Amino acid sequence: MKKFIETVKNIWSIEELRNKIILTLGFMVIYRFAAQVTLPGLDGGVIAESLHKSGGSKGLLGMINMFTGGGFSSASVMALGVMPYISASIVVQLMGIAIPYLQKLKKDGESGQKKLTQITRWLTIGITLVQGPAYIASLPGIGIPAEAFLLGQGGLFWVTSMILLTTGSVFAMWLGEKITDKGIGNGISLLIMIGILARFPGAFFQEVLSKTANGGGAGGLMMILLEIIFWFAVILASIYLVTAVRKVAVQYARKTVAGTVRDVAGARQYLPLKLNSAGVMPIIFAQAIMFVPRAIQGSSFSSEAVKTVASYFADPFGVGYNALFAFLIIIFSYFYTAITVNTNEMSESLKRSNGFISGVRPGKETADLLDKILSLITFPGSLFLALLAILPAFVVKLGIQQSWSMFYGGTSLIIMVGVAIDTIQQINAHLLNRHYDGLMKTGTKRKTVA
Repeated sequence: MKKFIETVKNIWSIEELRNKIILTLGFMVIYRFAAQVTLPGLDGGVIAESLHKSGGSKGLLGMINMFTGGGFSSASVMALGVMPYISASIVVQLMGIAIPYLQKLKKDGESGQKKLTQITRWLTIGITLVQGPAYIASLPGIGIPAEAFLLGQGGLFWVTSMILLTTGSVFAMWLGEKITDKGIGNGISLLIMIGILARFPGAFFQEVLSKTANGGGAGGLMMILLEIIFWFAVILASIYLVTAVRKVAVQYARKTVAGTVRDVAGARQYLPLKLNSAGVMPIIFAQAIMFVPRAIQGSSFSSEAVKTVASYFADPFGVGYNALFAFLIIIFSYFYTAITVNTNEMSESLKRSNGFISGVRPGKETADLLDKILSLITFPGSLFLALLAILPAFVVKLGIQQSWSMFYGGTSLIIMVGVAIDTIQQINAHLLNRHYDGLMKTGTKRKTVA
């Protein structure tokens, strides 16, 4: 504990790092305040009372609501949050495979990245203009009572709501970019995480009440303790999934420049290939597809037979939903890894730096070997990711509340763990640059050698 306190002091003593952390926290507070502002024309008190009676959004709507920190179900001006930006980023990334112009921008360095950012921004506005009307039309369906509409659902309400929803998404995007540029960590990911964490206290409190109600007493508290222990075990497993790598040994040839040897002959380094190179994206892709059965179930154009089949795959805690969900995650893990990890570029990079894998020719053979290793490790990684994603469905069967079960796996837990690790690594880099030990070690000042 003493070392941790000293590490915090070291962090606070670095002015640049301190300012970055304060700026990041300030922007996140602003985002949370904005998420509490209800759309004009709606009675926030009536909506809050309705949510309290219904117990909040559940199922797929509960998942969406978690990412927006409750803004989705409360009809906030931040109801769409950063979701349009995430959708735009995914579209641009996927289209970069097929469109030569986007491929060229990726290779153009900083100038190309700026153009890609601009394209993503405009596409975010376009997606918001599509998602906004769909959200406004679905307000009664997500539990907003008729008496909450103070001025009705006429044209004025639609126009003002569309303007504010679009503005809210653009503002969230701006906050995320500013955090990334001026603060610490990835801004968009931090905004998603803060939205998820905003639901944590309420979910945990509901779980405690459910276990201690009706004379649960000490037995209920013991169950809560066991749940917390299991939750920490799941977090450790998630950390392993996010950080696990397969190290491929690489050797570098001896170089002689101006009569001196620069590299140590035979020295080995390692090329890290992540067990889960796709991150949380397979879950996001799979969840997007899993909205289809629910849409078919609620459609007035579908037959009763089709609705019956769709209902089997529409329950997030049902067998059919989770079996299909896990299968899609495995498929998308391979797909997203294939489009984001270019083994040919890795091979060429090794070749340019005079690096090679022992016993393997540089070039195509090296690329094929890396591709084979990546395919082999992606399978257990995708299985592990799928298991974590469907874990909430299992813990619900054990009597855990749905809202609390969401923190036992799925997108929310992977995002929280990934963002926390990424932010800690960035803080770590600042500490090491100022000759302090990192967060994972001690908080003492490192000795420098003159």
